[in-house]
This record gives sequence, C-alpha cells and structure tokens, in this order.
Amino acid sequence: MSLRQMEYFVTVVEEASFTRAAELLHVTQPALSHQVKALEKSVGGELLERLPRGVRLTAMGRAFLPHAELAVRSAAQAERAARAAAGARGGELHVATLHAVAVGVLPDVFARWQREHPGVTLHLHEYATSDALEDQVERGVADLAVGPPPPHWPGPVVPVGEEEIVLVAPFDDRLAGRTSVRLEELADHTWIRCAMEPVVEGQRFLDWACGHAGFVPRTAVRTEHTSTAVRMAAAGVGVCTAPAHVARGAVGEDCVLLTVDPPWRRALTVFSRVELTGAARAFTELLKGAGPLARGVRGVGDGPVCHGAP
Repeated sequence: MSLRQMEYFVTVVEEASFTRAAELLHVTQPALSHQVKALEKSVGGELLERLPRGVRLTAMGRAFLPHAELAVRSAAQAERAARAAAGARGGELHVATLHAVAVGVLPDVFARWQREHPGVTLHLHEYATSDALEDQVERGVADLAVGPPPPHWPGPVVPVGEEEIVLVAPFDDRLAGRTSVRLEELADHTWIRCAMEPVVEGQRFLDWACGHAGFVPRTAVRTEHTSTAVRMAAAGVGVCTAPAHVARGAVGEDCVLLTVDPPWRRALTVFSRVELTGAARAFTELLKGAGPLARGVRGVGDGPVCHGAP
C-alpha cells in the first residue's frame, strides 16, 4: 500500500469517476485503475463498486476512506508546512474557521499577512458550526483552525482573544437609546434566529439564555448566516444576536447595537492537529494582535460563555 495509491483512491471517490480522476491526476485511466486494484488487493477486498456511470463506495471503502483522506492530506500539509516555514514562494497555509469569524476578524489579518508574507498563499475554509469545523480539521483539511476552544482536543490549542456577542435592533426600537440592556427587557420582542447559533448545555444559546431570564423567545424568522440576520434586524424584522465585530459593520444601516448586562463573551483559539511551527505559528501570533480580538484578551467575565457559532 502506498501514499500514491491512497491519493488515487481518494480522487476517484471525490470525482465519482475514474475518467475524471485520471484527467485530474494526469495519468491514463488504465494506470489509475491498476493502482486502485493493487490497493484493494493489499487491503483484502473491494473498496469501490464500479457502476455503468460512476463508482460507489463499498462498506470496506467507507471504512477505509477517512483514513486514506487523512494520510493524503497530512502528506500535503507536511509539504506546505516545510515550504511555508522556509518562506518559499509557492508555500501555502490552509486556515479553517467559522463564517462569522471569517467575515468579522480575518479580512484585516489576511491583508497584513499578504504584506508581511507575500510568498505564502492563504487558503480559507469556512464552516457553519463548530462541530463541522473541528471534524474537518481533524480530517486534515486545514493546517490550523480559528474558532471557539474545542472540547477534548488532542492537539495544541492557543488562546488568541475573545469576542463579545451583542444584540442588533432596528434604530426605532424602544430600547435604541440605551447602550446596554438586561435580557428580560426583551421578553416582548420577536427574534431572528440563525442556523449558526451555538449550543449551550444541550440547548440553542438563545433558548438557554432567555430561559434563564424567565421567558421563551418568539421567533420571527430563521436564517442561515449571521450577516443575513443582522440585515434582517436592521430592516425591522426583529432582534438578533451577533458577534460585535460582525455587527459593527452594519452600524449606520438603520440599526443599533446593544450590550447585554451581564455581557456575553466567547473565547477564540487557534487549534491544530500538530505543533504550530513556521507559517502556522506566525499566523497565530498575527491573529493575537487582531483589532477585533485584542480588546477581549482579558478574562471571560461574568456573562455566559458561548461555545458555538452565532
């Protein structure tokens, strides 16, 4: 069994076709088929079911695939890390994160990286939930991840700051003249709920928080992304929660930001499967000084800690 054979197998699965995989790998289809058959022989059974139009994983193939993916991606990651550590042009750093962090934190960080490390290209992988983020990093999709502290993570986890979660309300809301509010004051409001809302103690964060404040939130609309929820709030659909660094970009769009008393904060970390070296370490240090996070490097405070992706 060789790494190349596993790479061929993974590519066939991803393309669902020997023909397309051969084109992508720049090999002939007979050569590709021969290598996959040799791999199947070495593992002791068929990994793929050949169909008239495409392929399908067998039970053995489904069990083998995640390990093959990890091996192939780890090899690619090792090469990227070596080139990036040397500052070699053509080096790459793959960064995985949540959508809200990508929108609110990383643009300025990426711009500074480009100025300071022009030879190392960044690749961004965005995910809707912390679970998806952790799963993909564990499978070797990226060199490092930026997100909430992952529970029971076996690799390095480096704190880089924290983000404050705020309320976004239309400018004509009766609470718009305030800078902070207690959650129970919004018991009569309707809410815009986001699919990226974190989970706390087995409940969606807003259900959990409002329950502790003595009421059940009335949902007006459900969205897929935080940025959409913020725009909906600005339009007067209801109130939503969002990281402050995302919501501040909407100020001036007929909405106001309200700080919850006591405040809601969420820690952010960089985590990886392997030790952070070279470009990965440099990126982590750069992120520690990021504007939206630098103000939050202090302790978590008295408010609840959010473990998810609002």
